[in-house]
Amino acid sequence: MRQSRTKNSLKLQELVAGAPYKTDENLRLFATIALGVVESLEDGVLTADNSVREFFNGENCLFVKNRLKNKTASEIMGRGVQLPDLFDALPAETAHREFQRQLRKIRQLSLKLLRRKRIA
Repeated sequence: MRQSRTKNSLKLQELVAGAPYKTDENLRLFATIALGVVESLEDGVLTADNSVREFFNGENCLFVKNRLKNKTASEIMGRGVQLPDLFDALPAETAHREFQRQLRKIRQLSLKLLRRKRIA
């Protein structure tokens, strides 16, 4: 599993540092960023490897686990962390299909967080 981080990575903890500690607001911010990462992956702006370095990294996974404490957000991070592994473990065509399926699932989960928090 690739967990490396660069100085250009999005640090969730820093992004919400100025905001009051309100989990709902943090979850909305997280879901919005995750949707942007998915769109960047779909458009080819980010590669699967880059998405792990820049967003789906260990530091952000720990932030989601320890601060957001949300099962759906944790699932998003878990799926994102594994994206590069698809291309290592599967034949190219199968990996591409599974990659697209995982992106759809991450989008669906992110939208679920946004809808749930807007209704609540």
